[in-house]
Amino acid sequence: MYELLDTINSPEDLKKLDVTQLKQLCTELRQYMVSCCSVNPGHLGSSLGAVELIVALHYIYNTPEDKIVFDVGHQAYAHKILTGRREAFTANRKCGGISGFPKRSESPYDAFGAGHSSTSISAALGFAEAAHLTGSPDKAIAVIGDGALTGGLAWEGMNNAGASKADILIILNDNDISIDPNRGGVHDYLLKLTTSPAYNRLKNRIWNSMGEGKTRDWIQKRVLDTKSNLVRSSGGAIFEALGFRYFGPIDGNDLEQLTATLERLKNLRGPRLLHIHTRKGCGYAPAEENPTVWHAPGRFNPETGERVKTVYPADRYQDVFGQVLTELAGKDGKVVGITPAMASGCGMTPFAKAFPDRFFDVGIEEGHAVTFAAGLAAAGLKPFCNLYSSFSQRAYDNIIHDVALQGLPVVFCFDRAGLVGEDGATHHGCFDMAAYRSIPGITIAAPRNETALKRLMYTGLFQESGPMIIRYPRGIGEGASWREAPYETLPVGRGEKLADGTSGVAVLGIGPVVNNALAAARRCEARTGQRIAVYDMCFLKPMDESILEEVSRCRRIVTVEDGVLKGGLFGAVSEYFAGRENAPLIEGVGIPDHFIHQDTQKAQWASCGLDTDSLYDRLSGLLKNP
Repeated sequence: MYELLDTINSPEDLKKLDVTQLKQLCTELRQYMVSCCSVNPGHLGSSLGAVELIVALHYIYNTPEDKIVFDVGHQAYAHKILTGRREAFTANRKCGGISGFPKRSESPYDAFGAGHSSTSISAALGFAEAAHLTGSPDKAIAVIGDGALTGGLAWEGMNNAGASKADILIILNDNDISIDPNRGGVHDYLLKLTTSPAYNRLKNRIWNSMGEGKTRDWIQKRVLDTKSNLVRSSGGAIFEALGFRYFGPIDGNDLEQLTATLERLKNLRGPRLLHIHTRKGCGYAPAEENPTVWHAPGRFNPETGERVKTVYPADRYQDVFGQVLTELAGKDGKVVGITPAMASGCGMTPFAKAFPDRFFDVGIEEGHAVTFAAGLAAAGLKPFCNLYSSFSQRAYDNIIHDVALQGLPVVFCFDRAGLVGEDGATHHGCFDMAAYRSIPGITIAAPRNETALKRLMYTGLFQESGPMIIRYPRGIGEGASWREAPYETLPVGRGEKLADGTSGVAVLGIGPVVNNALAAARRCEARTGQRIAVYDMCFLKPMDESILEEVSRCRRIVTVEDGVLKGGLFGAVSEYFAGRENAPLIEGVGIPDHFIHQDTQKAQWASCGLDTDSLYDRLSGLLKNP
């Protein structure tokens, strides 16, 4: 079906092609990615834009000995297809299939795993220094997008690399957008470089004149002198001030220019940065026209670009958050919203439109987002800081040092808590309850449905001291009538009994999985006549000790949570009863002590015993075998 692509099983096959054939290969790669992703959704837009870059890298460099380190991995689909995983790509992000991100255990061509941003430079520097220490000729290349460059870790790595004079090439893949449009000084600076007509005209004229032979050194020196002056006049001195030789910007979708440039840069030494400009969604018109939507478009018709509309049986938690935040801001002029480059994903777009002056997209900078929120709170505002749960791990110290230690009332809304599905282990929000429960003065809550989320956010509005974490999962809610529900504050640290019990077995759940436990308990009652007590703890910290005392008379307690068992609700309940005589036997249902890989959310819940059927089997077994 694909004249050239079907013959490429490794980069060695790629090197047999001429430039004209490489261009055809790029076209076929895009067609293949669009075809596969139309029925098996993934991160499409960035990968379409990076096709020429990846083809050029594997064409010029000796991979896998030379290490290509991708940032995040959203742009690496062509890399996977060209490195022996063409057929496997049809099962990308599926159970048993290849990961949607670079993964060391999957292929020797995946030099370094990544699911979060801004790691590539530090990791590539590690490879470069290792090659120097061992006398290896292997090259180290970091591929980072302009959105990821806003992350502090990227600048830490760049500062170290420049100072160490390491033999490293950073390729800045600048497409003016990450998921949502990029914001901030770094983006404005890169845009200025990319669009400087004088710089581009003169740079291209000099680069095109460079050839082989005895005049090469003379030309190169004048290229560097001219480039340095022009970069400085346009604000580009920042890279050179960090110790990098700066090249570009060039058209990252021009294959001939890319291969020629990379061939020359490969033979240089020291820290180099090549700035390329690509078009997100390049080669597929619908993706070029709306890059935000086509970052991860879901299923679509590859011929027309018409997306398959998903009809949800209930509102998504993300949409509830966005609507409630907007309503709270209408009630209180001190409410502000903060997101690290995830406005559309977390549901904050309506708030941004309604209150643009109170909306802050800080870029992919979770640590900064938290400390910035702390500053806003210290100034008397009421910040709601939305972080994906797994990304919040990057701001752990900021949450402790800058917020909790100072007793500042920041409301953290942790989206994507629990198991997230096809993105897999890098994105699961399963460690948050265990990680943050040990922090003094913090409140941690998890709503069981949309109405509870609404009321917890309203409760957070009146938080006077210390941070509050509200965690909720990715995807649709439980169908609760949250829009009609009045705004009410919930008593902090108070749970709720959902079902009385007479069997001596009690279930303590937190978050939406408590609904599965309630359904399982009701099934047990219908089939056995035995009633199991079910409680929605709602708050992990402070915990409702009156409930714990009430269930202390039971013979069995089962905790249910969509977080890791070690240190979460199971850990908290076990600690409470530790050392007591005649304490109930406690067992936990939650995420076990190993990483959960990609699959559907439902399948992941089942594998952890968190679905209704698994919980029914667990509870009915306890009734049969007391």
